[in-house]
Amino acid sequence: MNVDQTVGTFLDFFRERGHQRITGSSLLPPPGDPVLFTTSGMHPLTPYLEGRPHPLGRRLVNLQRCLRTTDLDEVGDSTHLTVFEMLGSWSLGDYDHQQSLRWGYELLRDGFGIRSDRLYVTVFGGDEQVGPDTESLRTWSELGVPVELTGEDNWWSNGPTGPCGPDSEIFVWIGDGPPQGTPSIDERWVEVWNHVRMRYRRHEDGSLEPLPRPSIDTGMGLERLLAILQGQPSIFNCDVFQPWMKTIPSLWRTDETSLRVIVDHVRSGIVVIGDGVMPSTTRRGYVLRRLTRRVLTTLWRDDPSRTLSDLPRDLIEHTLEHFRQPCEVSHVREVFLDEERRFSELLRRGRQVLTREGFIRELSEEDFDYLHQTHGLPRDLVVGLLAEGGSDPFTHTPGSRG
Repeated sequence: MNVDQTVGTFLDFFRERGHQRITGSSLLPPPGDPVLFTTSGMHPLTPYLEGRPHPLGRRLVNLQRCLRTTDLDEVGDSTHLTVFEMLGSWSLGDYDHQQSLRWGYELLRDGFGIRSDRLYVTVFGGDEQVGPDTESLRTWSELGVPVELTGEDNWWSNGPTGPCGPDSEIFVWIGDGPPQGTPSIDERWVEVWNHVRMRYRRHEDGSLEPLPRPSIDTGMGLERLLAILQGQPSIFNCDVFQPWMKTIPSLWRTDETSLRVIVDHVRSGIVVIGDGVMPSTTRRGYVLRRLTRRVLTTLWRDDPSRTLSDLPRDLIEHTLEHFRQPCEVSHVREVFLDEERRFSELLRRGRQVLTREGFIRELSEEDFDYLHQTHGLPRDLVVGLLAEGGSDPFTHTPGSRG
């Protein structure tokens, strides 16, 4: 299945079962939401999971673009992305969790053709506040799918407070031989779909209050599903990334991990710009700046003459079209190149300052403060300049200045 067939199969399956499709919204949360970006399909639906009636009813389905800064350091492996798409389905106080699990099993087996003997699930085994999820255990047992009990790994929440509950994570075996081990001990079990029982609201003191209307939230990463259905060893080998993986290696020759970082970060930067974000020193703009500078750091590590102006227009067009964004290609290129000029100038100035003032030893906090306050050189940049080709300097928490 290609990407359009996969999305269509998912959406049609749930529409045939009474779900109304909602439009996947921007990466930007609604005004007043403290989160930088939409991190999951359920994020825009939080008020409805807490009890507010949804205008389209109690059964919903969608495809939502998401961004997770928490996965930045994982990008470069075979399963993680910064910007990705999530297929989701919801029961807002309608059918129960057991029905959701049975439909999920049916869609994976019959709709997507994944053999049942390649499935494994993990289920919440209980903690000091909530007992084990025996209803899910019973359902999976009836379906004949093996189960591994875990603790906090099978408890889902969108933050320290708000709606939350136990979940069932469905894994698919991608190894060459027969399935073996369990998801917690063998990385060839890849998580593909999460079914959450939204049963509680967590308060600031950590206490749990049962929701007056328990709901079901499911989320499945589209790119991971595509890699499985297309028999690919990595999400970067599925059809969504084909234009990138055909073009970038011949444009900028590098190792496999660096190639994936470049492809992911440039593509993610395009989507962030497409949703109206501009580079800045804080919050969303800093995430965009961080993505761009990590790309440039990776490119220049092998060849300082490389530039984002070499990026073909058709790759930008392909990404904007895929994510259904009306942004102009020329605007994206202008933002990237302006940020490249800024970063190049900052590096040049930073090297001059460090050389002139003799900073060649391990720096103290006072040194970092002086360089930042007096010369405008952020800590991460200084660390990177002192290393000059060492570890990636752009790995600290979004929201810091840079």
